[in-house]
Amino acid sequence: MKLPNYRDVAVSGNKIAGYLLSLSHPVGRSKAQFFLGFGFRPDKGDVLIQALKAHAAHEVSRTEPSPFGMRYIIDGALNTPDGRDPLVRTVWFIETGKDLANFVTAYPFQN
Repeated sequence: MKLPNYRDVAVSGNKIAGYLLSLSHPVGRSKAQFFLGFGFRPDKGDVLIQALKAHAAHEVSRTEPSPFGMRYIIDGALNTPDGRDPLVRTVWFIETGKDLANFVTAYPFQN
């Protein structure tokens, strides 16, 4: 199964710059080290945004319902600037009554 409306997902630029590519964020720092190691750069956050949007086209690995909507977990290769394309897990959320999936987080995935 694909993420509903995967071609129209939303990824916040602030989440990318202030979290996934921020070496000073207390929680995101280790994720930033991972993504920076594959050639993503804080001053070019749009490159990671586009890679995450493309990642949303992979098959959904599992879903998790919540009182507020549905969480979608996607595992697959992420296109990176250096071409090594590591396995990454992304998490997306669609609020009850909405159609648009919002990006929640991404991190390295190991089988």
